[in-house]
Amino acid sequence: MLNGKSILITGGTGSFGHRYTSTLLERYDLKRLVIISRDELKQYDMEMKFKKNKNYSPKIMRFFIGDVRDQARLKEAMRGIDIVIHAAALKQVPAAEYNPTECIKTNIYGAENVIKAALENNVDRVIALSTDKAANPINLYGATKLASDKLFVAANNMSGGRTKFSVVRYGNVVGSRGSVVPLFEQLISEGAKELPITHKEMTRFWITLQEGVDFVLKCLERMQGGEIFVPKIPSVRIVDLAKSMAPELPIKNIGIRPGEKLHEIMCPMDDSHLTIEFNDHFVIKPSIDIYGEAKDLSKNNIGEKGNLVRQGFEYSSGSNKYFLNNNEIIDYNNRD
Repeated sequence: MLNGKSILITGGTGSFGHRYTSTLLERYDLKRLVIISRDELKQYDMEMKFKKNKNYSPKIMRFFIGDVRDQARLKEAMRGIDIVIHAAALKQVPAAEYNPTECIKTNIYGAENVIKAALENNVDRVIALSTDKAANPINLYGATKLASDKLFVAANNMSGGRTKFSVVRYGNVVGSRGSVVPLFEQLISEGAKELPITHKEMTRFWITLQEGVDFVLKCLERMQGGEIFVPKIPSVRIVDLAKSMAPELPIKNIGIRPGEKLHEIMCPMDDSHLTIEFNDHFVIKPSIDIYGEAKDLSKNNIGEKGNLVRQGFEYSSGSNKYFLNNNEIIDYNNRD
C-alpha cells in the first residue's frame, strides 16, 4: 500500500518518529519521507543515525524545520504528500497543567493547521496519534487531545471525501522519552535506595513502540475516515512494574501528580453505543454524520468484521482482562 507513496511525519524526531521511519525504510519502497519538527539538533542527530541505515537515501528522506503552530510552513511541507502521520504534541501531563496555553497552541491549533494544510494539498490519508488520556479527560493534556480527536473526525466533512482523517488512540509506550521505565532505569543505575510511585493501585495500558508503529500502519489500510482506532493491549500495575525492575528495592508512595489518574480509559462507557469490537482492536464511530454515503464501520477496508459492544461497556486499564505478570513485564521492557 505504501510503495511509491510520499509520507510526512509531524514531530518525526521523537521516539515514535524514529521507529516509524526505520520501519518504513525497511518494509517499503517510498517515493519520499518528510520529517517536520522544531528542533534542528534532533533532526541532525536523526539524519546522522539514518545515514548508517542501509535503506537510507537522501533522495527519499528529507527534513523540514517547522512547527505545527505555523500553518504556512505545514502547507509548504505537505506539497506532493500522500499520507500524513500527525505525531507532534506537547504531552507531559504536569507540564501541560502549568503551561496550558502552550499546550493548547500545539495540540489544538496545531491539529487545525495540519488539517487545513492536508486539505489544501489534497493529501490522501491523515492519521493523528492520540492518547488514552483523551478519554474522559481530567487533565489539560487529555482535554487538548480530545479536542484534537474531534477536529480530525470532523475534518472528514470538510474534505468532500477527498482526504480521509482518522485517529489512533493507545496507552503508555514502553521506554518512550519521559515515561516511567527510563525513569526507573535511571534511578536504579544511580543506586537509588527506593523507587517512587504515585499510588499503589495505579494501572496503565502497556504497548511497545513497535506494536504502536505496526498498529498505525495497519490502521492506514483499515481506515475509511472518521474512526478512532483503539488496540487491545495489556495493562500493568505500576507496583508490579517497580518490583519486576528492582525486586530488592522498597517502594515509596509520593502521591498522585497534577492531572494524573489512577486508571486510564481508552473506550469510555458513554461511547459504548458507538464502539465496535474487532478481533484485536476497537473502533469508536463518529458521533456525527460523515459526508457522503453512510459507511458501515463494522467492516473495514481489509475485510475485518466487528460487532457493537454491549451498552455500558468501558475499556479501562483497571478492569482490563489482561494484566502482565512480572516476567511478562520484564519481557516487554526488553523488547526492541
